[in-house]
Amino acid sequence: MIKAENINKYYGSLHVLKNVSLEINKGEIIAIVGPSGAGKTTLLQLLGTLDSPSKEAQSTSLLSINNQNVFELNEKALAQFRNLNLGFIFQFHQLLPEFTALENVCIPGFIAKKSKAEVEKEAIRLLTYLGLEDRMHHKPNELSGGQQQRVAVARALINNPAVIFADEPSGNLDHSSAENLHELFFKLRAEFGQTFVIVTHNEELANMADRKLVMIDGVLQNS
Repeated sequence: MIKAENINKYYGSLHVLKNVSLEINKGEIIAIVGPSGAGKTTLLQLLGTLDSPSKEAQSTSLLSINNQNVFELNEKALAQFRNLNLGFIFQFHQLLPEFTALENVCIPGFIAKKSKAEVEKEAIRLLTYLGLEDRMHHKPNELSGGQQQRVAVARALINNPAVIFADEPSGNLDHSSAENLHELFFKLRAEFGQTFVIVTHNEELANMADRKLVMIDGVLQNS
């Protein structure tokens, strides 16, 4: 599903990711853990094609997702690949405040140029599945933190992506909401077969994962 080889990232003279290589199988739930500043989020963003390796290291790097070497794609093709194949969940939801829950969920589907009726039907199905059928016409400031994060999960799922990338998805939630979100990931994997790559400081979530990868000072300790 995902194969990365010799990934290096520099910010000026700071070597943030150091020859990172890993393979992730379809349907796996992977947790990436480690101290703050270790490079976890940088790795997640790079695996999710939101960032790229440093130019001086690109010739020896590989990132294959669903048998597509994403480093070979131009900017437009990469954006299309990302929209159709990858979903993202962030710590602070990143919902657009002027739109309702339903409208927020629909956005990636509209970007993919799917029909309005098709996208809205799928968004309603997902929000109902996630227990938000009576909140879909509310704006983010009218929702609890846990409800906002479930809207973000629905948005990540709207195009039926192969991989979900989550960066501290429960970091801004209370304990009960965090537990519910963690259980939801495993339920989604069982029902829809998605692969999850999760950066987290939550030990409970990390220990639930199929594999826990530890990053220290830009080096992946076990993959």
